[in-house]
Amino acid sequence: MTTVATILTFIIILGILIFVHEFGHFLVAKACGIRVLKFSLGFGPRLVGKTIGDTEYLLSAFPLGGYVKMLGENPDEQELSPADRAAAFSHKAVWQRFLVVFAGPAFNFLFTIALFWMIFLVAGVPDAVDSTVIGQVNPNSPAAQAGLQAGDRIITINGKTVAGWQDVQNGIKNSGGQPLAIAIRRGEASQQVTVTPLIDSVKNAYGEEVEKRYMIGIAKDNEMRLVRVGPIQAFVDACQQSWMYVNLVVTGFIKIVQNVIPASELGGPILIAQITGHYLEQGWMSLLYFMGLLSVNLAVLNLLPVPVLDGGHLFFLTLEGIRKKPLTERAQMVAQQIGLALLVMLMIFVFYNDIVRIIRHFH
Repeated sequence: MTTVATILTFIIILGILIFVHEFGHFLVAKACGIRVLKFSLGFGPRLVGKTIGDTEYLLSAFPLGGYVKMLGENPDEQELSPADRAAAFSHKAVWQRFLVVFAGPAFNFLFTIALFWMIFLVAGVPDAVDSTVIGQVNPNSPAAQAGLQAGDRIITINGKTVAGWQDVQNGIKNSGGQPLAIAIRRGEASQQVTVTPLIDSVKNAYGEEVEKRYMIGIAKDNEMRLVRVGPIQAFVDACQQSWMYVNLVVTGFIKIVQNVIPASELGGPILIAQITGHYLEQGWMSLLYFMGLLSVNLAVLNLLPVPVLDGGHLFFLTLEGIRKKPLTERAQMVAQQIGLALLVMLMIFVFYNDIVRIIRHFH
């Protein structure tokens, strides 16, 4: 896949997700009677734009974001005339402002559900095929030393027939470290190998040790089948898939804070563009799944309680609802400046990680 195709695909996907996010803010703001002054895809200098009604719709130079500018949104804005207050964000009830801010991440969540619903309805729901086919053999493992290969189908272990992968795991786990006679089928031929399991660590997706047990260094083949379902079941499965992604992303953030996942693993736009290219090579279905994951990432990231992000605004609005009065203008300005500084430092850090990865790749 060419670099140009990757970059264009990345920009299109990011543009769609940003549009969905900002459209959430825009739509709920309009529903609450707030005057929206600008709706921009991208930041920085204006490339093209058109004013319709009270709103100027913009396409700006830097595509890594977007914004909706509402009347009376910033705490440092000048005093509004009595005629403008009815349409100002700052003069709406706390619950209305909360809904406007929350709508951005909420629309990203809803978009993910809609995306998966469409995929499942058109293509079917992916379902793992339970088999005894080896998908991967770890280098220098007992399985590799015995000559097992990816694609081998395990037929028996010590003469006992295995019907699914759970039988394979149990046969190895309960071996007590004794040599196992494993019968396999490779292509049209059958043969038997002897493998001696070793105690090894079972790790989860984040590299944490879950348990120790006897293993031989093989992994199951990831063969999938698509099951056709109706609209209601497709919606239920779409919600479950989206929730799984939410759990994955939230757990990932927690593991970063706990330093289980090192900060050097964090990536920015360059890494996301590279991953986009990888999924583009695998086909549109894989790319759409990745798009859903990105949408959830965008929603969760924006809900972090950091000033300038939606989560920071929601935190301040919650405090205002509890205190029955907003924070002082100075407190809000200081918090926004701190939040902006943190965000800039994070962007510099992830760009640094991206560049280091590129340098290592070429060395």
